[in-house]
Amino acid sequence: MNGRDLKDRYINPYTDFGFKKLFGTEINKELLISFINSLLHGKEVITNLTYLNTEHLGTSEADRKAVFDVYCENEKGEKILVEMQRGLQQYFKDRSIYYATFPIREQAQRGDWDYQLKGIYIIGILNFTFDEKDDNYFHHEVQLLDNHTKEVFYDKLTFIYLEMPKFNKTEDELHTMFEKWLFVLRNLSRLMERPKALQERVFTRLFEAAEIAKFTKVEYEAYEDSLKAYRDWKNMIDTAMMIAKKEGHEEGRQEGREIGRKEGRKEGLKEGREEGLKEGLKEKAIETARRMKTKGYPIEEIMLLTDLSEEEITQLL
Repeated sequence: MNGRDLKDRYINPYTDFGFKKLFGTEINKELLISFINSLLHGKEVITNLTYLNTEHLGTSEADRKAVFDVYCENEKGEKILVEMQRGLQQYFKDRSIYYATFPIREQAQRGDWDYQLKGIYIIGILNFTFDEKDDNYFHHEVQLLDNHTKEVFYDKLTFIYLEMPKFNKTEDELHTMFEKWLFVLRNLSRLMERPKALQERVFTRLFEAAEIAKFTKVEYEAYEDSLKAYRDWKNMIDTAMMIAKKEGHEEGRQEGREIGRKEGRKEGLKEGREEGLKEGLKEKAIETARRMKTKGYPIEEIMLLTDLSEEEITQLL
């Protein structure tokens, strides 16, 4: 079809283009509303959303720019920020906190103001795991808590994290809308037809929007570029993890020989992994940035995907 090599039928939602086409466009707003409502499990029902500007600066022009994947406001004036975290980031929790400051500060009013704030939701769809203690615990909902009473201290700031690699339910095991949405996000690019378990009208819309064969030439080329960037990023992560594993084992064996104790091997393995991961990520980030720069990607987008500074990217040949 128009010379396209359609190996997949549906887009990969982990790509920047795919995620924003499904959840960041006015025409597909009902998809975002359904997904968010499924996350809230009936605590709140959103009937309408308004998309907001996704680019934000800090308190001064010199501050680093924050670019959100999807940023919107519901009918109550509550802010909802949805981020697709495509690969492991060393400080992804810090990033979430930093991003939360923007919808907080923009509510400030001039003159007399009583500091009353609207609710804020930060939703992170993670294509990696950060909690290794429980393989079944993948839906994290975080709020400020009083350590003594164990009660929620402030309920207007909510962080929701979804560790997608931990969600392994099959089509036959899907019962709730929440499970169905996670199944779609996890498996969409691997599907060749719409699963029978997903018969709700909203999924009819999703599969229509996600079908690559229906893209215009401009959309298809944009998706291909986005898919290439995602694959580069994934390769960067995979390479870093391979280096970390190798370095970790070597460090663990060396430490074990020196002190002859099991604890020493564990500590060496941990240090090796951390050091290997750091070095591997940096090396692959530079390689990816150089490739993207050659292809003419904007500096801001390269910074976002590689976490390199503007100066580091500018100096690349």
